[in-house]
Amino acid sequence: MEYKGFQGPGRGRDDVDQLAGRALVARLDFGKLDKPLELKVALSSVDEDNAIANLDTERGNFDAVRAKTRAAWEQALGAIEIEVPAATKTMVSTALYHALMAPSVFSDADGRYRGPDDQVHKAEGFTFHSTFSLWDTFRAEHPLLLLVQPERRNADFVQSLLASQKESPFGILPIWQFHGRETWTMIGYHAVPVIADAYLKGVRGFDANAALDAMVKSASYGPYGGLDHYMKLGYVPIDKEPEAASKTVEYAYDDWTIARMARALGKDDVAAAFEKRSANWRNSFDAKTGFLRARKADGSFRVPFDPTAINYGSDYTEGNAWQYSWFVPHDQAAMFALLGGDQAAVKKLDAMFDFDNSKIDYSHAEDIAGLIGQYIHGNEPSHHVAYLYNFAGQPWRTQERLKQIVESQYKTGPEGLSGNDDLGQMSSWLVFTSLGFYPVAPGSNQYVLGRPFVNRAALSLPDGKRFVVLADGLSDANRYVGKVTLNGKPLARSYITHDELTAGGELHFTMQANPNKSWATSRAARPFSTSMGR
Repeated sequence: MEYKGFQGPGRGRDDVDQLAGRALVARLDFGKLDKPLELKVALSSVDEDNAIANLDTERGNFDAVRAKTRAAWEQALGAIEIEVPAATKTMVSTALYHALMAPSVFSDADGRYRGPDDQVHKAEGFTFHSTFSLWDTFRAEHPLLLLVQPERRNADFVQSLLASQKESPFGILPIWQFHGRETWTMIGYHAVPVIADAYLKGVRGFDANAALDAMVKSASYGPYGGLDHYMKLGYVPIDKEPEAASKTVEYAYDDWTIARMARALGKDDVAAAFEKRSANWRNSFDAKTGFLRARKADGSFRVPFDPTAINYGSDYTEGNAWQYSWFVPHDQAAMFALLGGDQAAVKKLDAMFDFDNSKIDYSHAEDIAGLIGQYIHGNEPSHHVAYLYNFAGQPWRTQERLKQIVESQYKTGPEGLSGNDDLGQMSSWLVFTSLGFYPVAPGSNQYVLGRPFVNRAALSLPDGKRFVVLADGLSDANRYVGKVTLNGKPLARSYITHDELTAGGELHFTMQANPNKSWATSRAARPFSTSMGR
């Protein structure tokens, strides 16, 4: 990921002088030691006294603190129990560990922290968290945390985002927040789907109406990322704002999640306005070429057009037309219709994965890693794409692609990830996919079924409930799903709901060597799309 340039009126990146120290040396002499030296370190964003106070709250020697920390990690990692061969267990368990590392606690022991306005604030009734890599983590990281972390911590995430909005000099939710400060990295206003998904999945402990107001303010702040043009034209014009094609579709998805939350709160006027905005992705989709493209303010598409071109600051964000043309999580069915129907969509998906890159040099694009044709697993815009065959009624093709991705992109050694983990998003993709499902559209309360990569997994849920995933006959040869049952009853659709999962029960896959081309093919069996009315 990289810094994306919004600075706000008259501001630099941070409005605070950055001090860089070079060639600094410290020498500490302790004399002869007759036992191991223990060094205690504490941090505070407030002041030195608070750092010392933080240190005093963590009493005990190194061994005692290590034992306490180990117990806490064992409890957190125990949220998912898995049975699978050793190599896969190492990958999935490590992925879960990565996913739990952020967002991190940023407030001190007394609840104080330094906010985005560089002032000291105190969290009342919650623990302030920071380090929100929202462009990455809204996709799978936060949906995973909603399943494996206590509800209180997820409510703290939302409270932290809302507190940051109140303290922001611009009055908007964080874009990419690090240690309480806005970095303006990446695009979109993706705190919005994080909040909406949490609320729609039952997380409480925050003022939902205030949250909706904060979401609307963030989506209406004209100076940010071409939003003034987006609200006027229905798309972001490339001659006014860089990476306009990507911004248009990401804004449209975020708008849909605002509409979903507004509808749930009975704010029908807000819901209607943002439902209309959520269709803006159509304004940058070129049916003639079958690609999402950047348009100019006069309505014309920018030329020349090369769907494989990746240049930072151009039409797309860390990607090209091949990856971004699939970003309509809330209405894949409508996008498939513009492509010419299900078969045309499947043909284009196959063309993406099978594309010959031998004559293309992407060495200038550091985030472009893990290529399978024009599918780029090392960066987030591709992460939902393998699951899209389900939306065309061909889930066996999703199962094929998932095996291709897992086998080529994840390993047990230092090269175990194909790209930057991006605060847990790459890892969260693997955790979900290993369990056999993935949240293609956070805010829909659905998980799209793929195929499991574990023999058995058990998710520990509130109130002592457990959701168990079983995969009979799982092997390298048996890569396809033959049939699925949910709590012992045949499941004819290629998704499960959040309520079904959190109720506890058993999702049972029977694996086989050949694809089952009759399972979950009907339109009624397909996952959520807005235009399908469900």
